[in-house]
Amino acid sequence: MRWWKVAGLAGLAGVAATGVVLARQERRRRAYTPDEIRERLHARVAEAEQGPAATADES
Repeated sequence: MRWWKVAGLAGLAGVAATGVVLARQERRRRAYTPDEIRERLHARVAEAEQGPAATADES
């Protein structure tokens, strides 16, 4: 088998593996209920608001 065939097959396997990973992530993301998403977003906003203030106090 020539090297370019092996490289092509490795590239194809990489693309397929990437597709599998993205499909799993999408399935996991869609499994959240709207209330769970809202709670997570509120928690992230609260964390982001506290983050810059804490680093400004330290400097």
